[in-house]
Amino acid sequence: MYHADGRYAGSAEWNESGPWAEVVGPVTERGGPAGVILHRGERVAEWGDTSRPDMTFSIAKSYLSVLAGIAVQDNLITDLDEPVSATVAGPHFSSEHNRAITWRHMLQMNSEWRGELFGKDDQIDHFRQIGVGADNSRKGQLRQVGRPGSYYEYNDVRVNALAYALLCRFRRPLPDVLRERIMGPIGASDGWRWDGYSTSWVEIDGQRMQSVTGGGHWGGGLVISADDHARFGLFISQNGRWDGRQILPEDWMAQSVSPTPTLDKYGFLWWLNRGVDANPNLPSNAFSALGAGGHCIWINPEDDIVAVTRWLDPAKTQSFQETLIAAIRS
Repeated sequence: MYHADGRYAGSAEWNESGPWAEVVGPVTERGGPAGVILHRGERVAEWGDTSRPDMTFSIAKSYLSVLAGIAVQDNLITDLDEPVSATVAGPHFSSEHNRAITWRHMLQMNSEWRGELFGKDDQIDHFRQIGVGADNSRKGQLRQVGRPGSYYEYNDVRVNALAYALLCRFRRPLPDVLRERIMGPIGASDGWRWDGYSTSWVEIDGQRMQSVTGGGHWGGGLVISADDHARFGLFISQNGRWDGRQILPEDWMAQSVSPTPTLDKYGFLWWLNRGVDANPNLPSNAFSALGAGGHCIWINPEDDIVAVTRWLDPAKTQSFQETLIAAIRS
């Protein structure tokens, strides 16, 4: 995961330097390309080592989104439009600007949260672009933030603030909640882990616990196998239901894959095939969890497909999906 010059791959890819770019979480040596295809719940194709846990980068954001759904189920979040500051104490949501930020803003990536968390200032991801052909020449330059809910920006510090806020509501490490409420019930392996930073340890109710990250931007993140991603994707494709039991709120996924007002191809930390950038050759109701390095959980309800890809050239992701649909429909 490091270049020959010693730089972390993420820092090089995202044009980062300076103290905020320091890698402060564990970095796992990468595996090779791997993938799993499920059709109508049946495994119809696989390649590579599908049982090997690997870094998954921003796919962790979609897992965070699902944990927010569990918080709603448990009435830890009673209203997505309530300010986070109403139930999360401390400095991170107490400023005049940040105290107006709602859970919905955090989930839609348009919170405009401002501050420093675990040694990372949100400025490091100002002007950040992602995707094929992204121009990050201005990344890290200070931008005047707007009111909460007014502007979409892909900002990992803000996603980490969401993870911290959820930790404060559950008052338990998020990996424990994920394992108990979702990954255990759906029969996932015990080989995955979700790391935070060396700087992200906090004390809650007298217990020391680590706040996890929404990706592997500065190390850490969800390290998991393609097999476990596939089970998670199947769970999501069934509207958060497993073995006849509704685990997520029944309307949670419908909310999660509704286009946001600030980016029509984005939901609650899920990518959609909607809006001006929609691919007409793919179903409009298909959606994805995406991570750097070509990591993807693609859920296509129209064709009842769940496809997991690891280390696939991101520029080839949609053409792969088009080919997959053609093969399934033939």
